[in-house]
Amino acid sequence: MSQNDDPRDDLSDIGDAPQDPARRRLLAAGVGLAGLSIGGCNLFDSKPSTPKTTADLALDRTLAAKVRRIVVIYAENRSFTNLYGNFPGVQYPLESVPAARYAQFDRDGRTPLPTLPAIWGGLVPQAQEVGGKRYAISEKQITGLANAPFHLVDAQGQPLPNGVITRDLVHRFYQNQMQINAGRNNQFAAWGDSGGLVMGHYRSSAETLRLWGLAQQYTLCDNFFMAAFGGSWLNHIFLISAQAPFYPDVHNGPAAKLVSVVEGEDPTATRLKLAPDSPKSALDGPPKFVRDGALTADGYAVNTMAPPYQPSNVRPAERGDPMLADLSNPRVLPPQTYATIGDRLSAKGVDWAWYSGAWQYALDHVDTGSVPDFQYHHQPFNYFRNYAPGTQARVQHLRDAGLGNDPSTNKLMADIDAGRLPAVTFYKPQGNLNMHAGYADVESGDRHIANIVERIQRGPQWENTVVIVTVDENGGWWDHVSPPKGDRWGPGSRIPALVIAPFAKKGFVDHTVYDTNSILRFISRVHDLAPLDGVAARDRAFAANGLPPLGDLTGALDLA
Repeated sequence: MSQNDDPRDDLSDIGDAPQDPARRRLLAAGVGLAGLSIGGCNLFDSKPSTPKTTADLALDRTLAAKVRRIVVIYAENRSFTNLYGNFPGVQYPLESVPAARYAQFDRDGRTPLPTLPAIWGGLVPQAQEVGGKRYAISEKQITGLANAPFHLVDAQGQPLPNGVITRDLVHRFYQNQMQINAGRNNQFAAWGDSGGLVMGHYRSSAETLRLWGLAQQYTLCDNFFMAAFGGSWLNHIFLISAQAPFYPDVHNGPAAKLVSVVEGEDPTATRLKLAPDSPKSALDGPPKFVRDGALTADGYAVNTMAPPYQPSNVRPAERGDPMLADLSNPRVLPPQTYATIGDRLSAKGVDWAWYSGAWQYALDHVDTGSVPDFQYHHQPFNYFRNYAPGTQARVQHLRDAGLGNDPSTNKLMADIDAGRLPAVTFYKPQGNLNMHAGYADVESGDRHIANIVERIQRGPQWENTVVIVTVDENGGWWDHVSPPKGDRWGPGSRIPALVIAPFAKKGFVDHTVYDTNSILRFISRVHDLAPLDGVAARDRAFAANGLPPLGDLTGALDLA
């Protein structure tokens, strides 16, 4: 216990708070691109890069020779602890976490909860049949959960099958920061909307999770964090651009009603303002906020907005262009113009593509149903003017992956088999195969992604391919390792990431500290690209916080 007797400050060396010396030593082990010098207040100011060492240049040459294909498979909404908490060899196994590091505190930030709140709305709100058994688990059927992590089980106490779809959990920009609580990770139950469910995790193994088996064969990264606080949409944007989108003149138009209300007068504040009628305790119900919107007070978009181009969840204006969303709708983000990794690759003449499961199906159907359930906000390039309908870049780079697991309908599988993958491939599975709680199960996505990986392994391009399998964000699930202190936007909670390649380290757990934009660092290093502004900005933020740059995933490869 610390001298002030506040249990929140009893931070062991298991996922230390971001500024702790032990955490700095962990970050110092990271392998990253050369950092950029810092200076001035604007993190996006241009700064010269530190010259590369002889060893760096030698590694660059080796990477260029060995890595001809990079494939990024982007699933959904799972914290590292939720699926891999007790994976053999991880640095901070869940089973070794002391109570002082997992106990959840109430909304006052001082009082440990006597039990976890109820799972509001039920663990499995809608009846499902899986493996010949019916599952419908109401809020009243699982009660009195101890203030601790717990295995997800059914109403009879049996392990919950991976094929069951649980209820969703809140995963938004401000809530994620409030749940992380300056690295303590002790207010997930307080600021979520699903009660105690945030602390649930699966009994994963190679028998229940095919990706677990692939992690045992290749490299699992156990200090990999989502690039941005919050939800899927912002992290998809960060995956391709490393910075938050901007909504101009936000206060002088209809989008003003989407501006979040935070505590105090500072538009960069990190805590939402509670509504007067919000329950004081997490035991009494979900929190209520004055306004939990999509935008910050200074005009940055941080929670889901609709794409300006079809397919979009906002239909075209009446008598408007059928390929556009109705731009008068405040939920539509104006087209963005800043640089993406796609722009960098194209400028260098490097072929690349983003394959979306059910992309063409979504263009052809107003409602994509529960299958394939295309998620409009999961195609980040559809928010950028360079990829607007009618552009050659859209035709060339935004590709339909087709449907499901059948190679006769899945165009990505056909390209894998034919050896047609470009130098850089992003793949987003269709909604029902992406593992997102609330509308997808873990098992279907796990099988689908493992099938894609195994197809690449059997394909003609495998010898020079690096496959990165990760998720966009934690989905609201608790994780016990503290994110490093970065900038206003992140990093957020820890998520799983696998690196699979003929020359990936075998049976290896990589403790290097990464975030999602380490993927951009890797792509940029392999293809000798100028770093995106957001990547450079995060380097400067880390340097200002006394930390080295995040890794670039080369620590997962055996390049000797």
